[in-house]
Amino acid sequence: MTAQDTQQAYLAGLMEFIKASPTPFHAVSSMVDALTAAGYCRLTVADTWALEAGGRYFISRNDSTIIAFVLPKKQGLQRLHMVGAHTDSPCLKVKPNPEVKRKGYQQLGVEVYGGALLHPWFDRDLSLAGRVVCRNSDGVLESHLVDFKRPVACIPSLAIHLDREANKGHSVNAQTDLPVLLGQALGDDFDLRQLLLKQLLTDGHSVAQVVDYELSLYDVQAPALVGIKEEFLAAARLDNLFSCYMGLSAMLAADTTQGMLLVCNDHEEVGSQSAEGAQGSFLMSVLQRIYPSAEQLHQVLDASTFISADNAHGVHPNFANKHDEQHGPKLNAGPVIKVNANQRYATNAVTSAMIKELAAQANLPIQTFVVRSDMGCGSTIGPITAAQLGVRTLDLGAPTFAMHSIRELAGSADALITHQLLQAFFETQMVV
Repeated sequence: MTAQDTQQAYLAGLMEFIKASPTPFHAVSSMVDALTAAGYCRLTVADTWALEAGGRYFISRNDSTIIAFVLPKKQGLQRLHMVGAHTDSPCLKVKPNPEVKRKGYQQLGVEVYGGALLHPWFDRDLSLAGRVVCRNSDGVLESHLVDFKRPVACIPSLAIHLDREANKGHSVNAQTDLPVLLGQALGDDFDLRQLLLKQLLTDGHSVAQVVDYELSLYDVQAPALVGIKEEFLAAARLDNLFSCYMGLSAMLAADTTQGMLLVCNDHEEVGSQSAEGAQGSFLMSVLQRIYPSAEQLHQVLDASTFISADNAHGVHPNFANKHDEQHGPKLNAGPVIKVNANQRYATNAVTSAMIKELAAQANLPIQTFVVRSDMGCGSTIGPITAAQLGVRTLDLGAPTFAMHSIRELAGSADALITHQLLQAFFETQMVV
């Protein structure tokens, strides 16, 4: 297989993963399938864990966060090479009592999740997906994933004839401008729960009543390679399913005797403060189960390294002045080390040097990003995890355009390059 064939095959797998993962619940389900197929053993909190050297395991929380790990095969000093990403993306979520009827049109009320770019949500073919809690025929509550897959909604723009100033700047009111159009003449008694029930029955689930739900809207347009030479990957939720897939594929491909761990958290886009977010207890509780001795756990963390894998801002040719002139990452020029003096990223000189050395050994390109000194800086799970675990941490990510839009753009070559770097990280002993 040629290098081009390898890249195309990798991108096909990535695009299929994104398409199958419209919500964090679906993303974790997809990852569970891949881990199970690779022979990883599923754990639960209620289990008595009988872990074996070289064993491969995974555990999830809330069906939206997942941790997979491989224990070292050799005795002696234990260390883990860890990669973290997040399963959630900015989106529109359906309200608990969403049914709105105006002028004969059926709409759904939504609220904005995370720091979404709102204008790109207009005039898109939208579908619904998420988790639904049902009562079955025996009266027992159970959860199911639902995905309508086809366009069932849209948010039409107001015609320019009725808003002549639209192209000069137009703010979006999340309460009044975003209720989605679901249909016409659906009846005065339309109930979203009945629509969900019908879809679940169509999907083959034996359910009697929908009790509650967590639903998101998403764009049904499939991921695509864009550009004269297909230089770019356009897709929804690249932030941060891109990193989830690269971390997962790197772990599954790694050939090593040392310990590895992948954590993909939910709720990064809203601050990570939840049971399944990076500020929650999940990762530490799993590490404490792996290493019940507090002394051993601290020794392991002292010897370990964590990469927070989350997308970086590529320098946009139309807005190059939004970047520091010395730090403008380019698409298809490799992953980006993210640095911030105010600790919005957790990278330091040691972890930066480690990954630069690793990239040089693997003959892989790498870049550096620092935000302009007169602009604010976003953050990741990196500083949160570093603070909680006291582990050496690096913030790293593939450069993208249109971050937090309904459709983002990345370099098609950067996916495989970042996978190769993360695989090398999992496989290489790094002692500083």
